[in-house]
Amino acid sequence: MSTVLVLNSGSSSLKYQLLDPATGKVIITGIVERIGQEGGSVTQKANGEKLERELPVPDYREALAILGRLFTEAGMPLAEAGITAVGHRVVHGGDVFSAPTLVDDDVVAAIRDLIPLAPLHNPANLTGIEVAREFLDVPHVAVFDTAFFADLPAAASTYALDRKVAAEHGVRRYGFHGTSHQFVSDAVAAHPAVVAKLAAEGRGPETLRQVVLHLGNGASASAILGGRPMDTSMGLTPLEGLVMGTRSGDIDPGVVFHLMRGGMSGEDVDTLFNKQSGVLGLSGVSDMRELRRLVADGDADARLARDVYLHRLRKYVGAYAAVLGGIDVLTFTAGVGENDHTVRSGVVRELKFLGLTIDPATNEAASGEARVISVRPQVEPVETPLVMVVPTNEELAIARQAAALVAAG
Repeated sequence: MSTVLVLNSGSSSLKYQLLDPATGKVIITGIVERIGQEGGSVTQKANGEKLERELPVPDYREALAILGRLFTEAGMPLAEAGITAVGHRVVHGGDVFSAPTLVDDDVVAAIRDLIPLAPLHNPANLTGIEVAREFLDVPHVAVFDTAFFADLPAAASTYALDRKVAAEHGVRRYGFHGTSHQFVSDAVAAHPAVVAKLAAEGRGPETLRQVVLHLGNGASASAILGGRPMDTSMGLTPLEGLVMGTRSGDIDPGVVFHLMRGGMSGEDVDTLFNKQSGVLGLSGVSDMRELRRLVADGDADARLARDVYLHRLRKYVGAYAAVLGGIDVLTFTAGVGENDHTVRSGVVRELKFLGLTIDPATNEAASGEARVISVRPQVEPVETPLVMVVPTNEELAIARQAAALVAAG
């Protein structure tokens, strides 16, 4: 069996999966947390068993060493796991990387040069790559969150700034969550209900108009035509766009100057917008499950947070319908999108003018499968859009891209 080890290195955590890219089977999955902090821990699932331990994790080198020891305990030492590649998630590829890339010293240097575009993410991604290359003498592949959106139409990727300033500082819309948006939009295009819809309408897949909502603690939307992204909500950084767990999303840039004139530093504003805003800033909680509980209890702040969150989502769906000239499929994915039926119904309820509907029973039924949750009329009108839930699997997408690149030589 040929496997790929997928690593997602965060500022204080290391998520990992060992999987078979051909079948999608997950063999081992885990996370090492609180790296470089007191009270480190690791959680791993292997062979149907879950292991949890508290232990010191002073740095990434020790995190990888822990991973190796736990693989051995699970009966699959790294040297015997059939690993043909290590796939690394890298958040920002700038305008340098538009596809999965074999890692060498030059690629490491280029990722380091991109740190100013993603100071919260790329340093940790880079550390994971450097340490893993020491541990595992196999091809390492960097898969970039921004790659799927690298060829956005110029009208969508260009900010209306002085073009010389924008060029000098690399300012453009890059987009993020690209691995997820690509995986989900491909799955939608291949779904039997979508294939049948296009066939009944006498259309080819190149005409398929999708809006994908990746809703987790971070959230983004994309407009996709025939598999090609036409627009996306995140921009130069992952801060732009939808209301998120702790991020503000779209905001008047004048607010920055207003707050700084009031005494806040640039670092203060950065922290406010990224870590203290969004649902958390409005309600005091960032978890949508907790927000639902507060709304049910009659909390006015929580109700406003929910309304602002849903308003922004509906606004983007409507905007992307205009970008695409209509919608064939609206898809929800990621933690909130896949599991919170109240968010899905809250979005679709006000979008009937686009022909979007939702079936309450199907929407509220728990399922881990890709499925249609819109109303299915007895006689399907031509061009009736579908609403779907499609689970994302970024790790599998990274594994398959890494395996394909290595196999291609």
